[in-house]
Amino acid sequence: MPFDFLRRRRRGANQPPAQAPSAAGRHGTRAFEALTEEWRLSGWMDVTGRLSDVLNERGPIPISDVRWAPLDETSGTTDAPGLRSVDPYDLIVVIAGESTQPPLTDAERAAHKVHKITYDVALEAPPFRILGTVQMYPGSEPTRLLDRSTEMFVAVIEAVAWLGKRAVTNPEGETMLVNRFYLRGVEQIDKRTGERPQKLLGRPIGGTSWQERT
Repeated sequence: MPFDFLRRRRRGANQPPAQAPSAAGRHGTRAFEALTEEWRLSGWMDVTGRLSDVLNERGPIPISDVRWAPLDETSGTTDAPGLRSVDPYDLIVVIAGESTQPPLTDAERAAHKVHKITYDVALEAPPFRILGTVQMYPGSEPTRLLDRSTEMFVAVIEAVAWLGKRAVTNPEGETMLVNRFYLRGVEQIDKRTGERPQKLLGRPIGGTSWQERT
């Protein structure tokens, strides 16, 4: 990792987790929570506009009032006053709540009316496995997320990030921005089980099946 702050600290005394920052009363900054290979970070990002757009610019982002904790839970959440900026390349997952999304312009509303197809997927972004839903333009399959793109982060809705058998984000699902540079696998799943859909037993009763058409 290119930043010293991502290197593991000595173990300290456990402290209670920090409360999520409130977006109220802050001007020009947005609350954020992010996951790296070893750390969970929370605090404030000094951004203007849509968070996904800022991340996709790939430049260092000023941050403040940062707290962090190791993902392995060997110690509690502590202040990290020395962290003044973060490189999007170091972030695997950024949790994007409503406070990260400014109001849409008329042009953006029109663009969002373009029909997209939703897919339930499992994204392998070591050390995480992320289960959620992505929206793709017609003709694009989820595996295209592994291709090179000008967009560094992809939005995943109703998503849960797992570290082994432990959920490290809200089990009820959140909107996340996932760094495509870390993706090593994309698989369509049944969200009820988190596994690949099972083929139905039996044989076609006649006519042309969709497998034959494709």
